[in-house]
Amino acid sequence: MSMKVRDSFSLNPVGNTSKYTDFINYIETSSVIAGLLSEVSFLEDEFPSRAQRLVRPGDILYSSVRPNLRHYYLYNDSYEHAVASTGFVLLRNNSSYNTRFAFYYLSTNEVVKYLSNIAELSQSTFPSFSSKDIGKIDLPDIDRKAQDQIVSILSAYDNLIEVNNKRIKVLEQMAENLYKEWFVRFRFPGHEKADFENGIPKGWAYRRADEVIDFNPTLKTGNQTEFTIIPMEALSTNSMVLDSGCFVRQDSISGRRSQNGDTLLAKITPCLENGKTGFVMGMPENEVLGGSTEFVVMRSKALTPHYVYCIARSYYFRQTAILSMNGADGRQRVDEDKLKSTKILQPEKTVLDHFETIVTPIFDGVYQMVQENKNLIQQRDLLLPRLMSGKLEV
Repeated sequence: MSMKVRDSFSLNPVGNTSKYTDFINYIETSSVIAGLLSEVSFLEDEFPSRAQRLVRPGDILYSSVRPNLRHYYLYNDSYEHAVASTGFVLLRNNSSYNTRFAFYYLSTNEVVKYLSNIAELSQSTFPSFSSKDIGKIDLPDIDRKAQDQIVSILSAYDNLIEVNNKRIKVLEQMAENLYKEWFVRFRFPGHEKADFENGIPKGWAYRRADEVIDFNPTLKTGNQTEFTIIPMEALSTNSMVLDSGCFVRQDSISGRRSQNGDTLLAKITPCLENGKTGFVMGMPENEVLGGSTEFVVMRSKALTPHYVYCIARSYYFRQTAILSMNGADGRQRVDEDKLKSTKILQPEKTVLDHFETIVTPIFDGVYQMVQENKNLIQQRDLLLPRLMSGKLEV
């Protein structure tokens, strides 16, 4: 007799979120992708109406909207007052079935395709499935010992990926700290001997952002016949760099255009912890990328590429973006004209060039680890269906 998901897991168990009145750590569907958690939003008031799923370690979060985007995650973190969006189906184990094994199975292409087909036939505003749909899925009839062995093999890949993610975070923090030390606290090399005028080093100046940054530049596609498109969810990845692994290919281009060295800022979520920013790397030289008009593309005119990225990530710039947002409730967007008129610090060229020589290897290191993770994920995902089907013995 086959065992279905609903036989081993409670689906959307009821939880009382009203007891959390002081703060919550909120997990939105866009914050997770393919088993990785990119951010948790600490909220102290005005909790979103969708913040209804109380999360415990061991819970599986599986986005019911557009399952092909793979917004699923096995929560084993220790955030206090953790709450997830109702955009997730929450699965909580109530049996002896291995939770991580079930999670791996639900992340297979076979299951994702099955749920995607259901979602495409739904009558809702967005392609989606219900908790009942995922509850009907048959779990593999494999004994617990074999489940544990398979989990042990696949977890080894996940552990290596997690180590790389931690190293990536350290490098990202290094770049952010260096930016703050040099250009916020003005403790750059030689600052002891620098003369200051109006609170900034002599030779430095505040410029309108559009004087030193090209916003949404016009780019010619040349002889390109196939184009790389940056999907909106690419800014939800677990890294500051946007490489070709985040993108899709198609035969036409529309929306924003960008290329290597550009910074992308999401117009709809600048208030989130990472500012929803990404730095484009790893594309063929001179190739033009397409992207959503929900991006603001920022390219250096009189600064340097990595400095522009750090500007976009800075607290001051994100606050400017947040305060500029306008539009109807739920559909507010950043006012690009206000971003363009923001005052940006233009350091003296030798200091800026020195900064670039130091942070470039940091960004390159992040890029290399992103590639390592991509290879590990590919190897793991090749093993996954073979182990699940029994074609590869454990």
